[in-house]
Amino acid sequence: MSGTQKKLGARHKARKRAVDLLFEAEARNVHPVDLAADRVELAVADDQVAPVPPYAQTIINGVADNLDETDRVIADHLHEWTLDRLPAVDRAILRIAVWELFHATDVPPVVAVDEAVELAKQLSTDDSPAFVNGVLGQIVAVADQVRAAAAATLVRPPGEAPDKDSDQS
Repeated sequence: MSGTQKKLGARHKARKRAVDLLFEAEARNVHPVDLAADRVELAVADDQVAPVPPYAQTIINGVADNLDETDRVIADHLHEWTLDRLPAVDRAILRIAVWELFHATDVPPVVAVDEAVELAKQLSTDDSPAFVNGVLGQIVAVADQVRAAAAATLVRPPGEAPDKDSDQS
């Protein structure tokens, strides 16, 4: 299997489904996790309803659980724009990418950015791919720091236990 071949596989489809559901949830003013759960049930009952892949559910849950942090990070990197002024589809794409950059440790940052740009090409305006790329390009450096800090708090040397004998303060 060639590593240089661009592949829009299962995760790309899951991201696209997550964008669709986040967009719809915002438009209908419903909680995205509830909407996704409803769609999972509908897809089981009706084969005309597109399924919600497990990774799409993971993204939606992650975005919903971290929405305030994600929106703050995006807003901090918008120049002469506000989050509310962005097209709703761009907001959904950026939320997914930022969640992946900060929390999906199995997704390399370059993949999160490339996927977001590809989704913007498919789903949004002609200006959106460059805009999304520019915003995420600024956030990538912060994401590396966030991931490193999270990894440092989660990983302990073998044999070290978080107990009363620990030297942590």
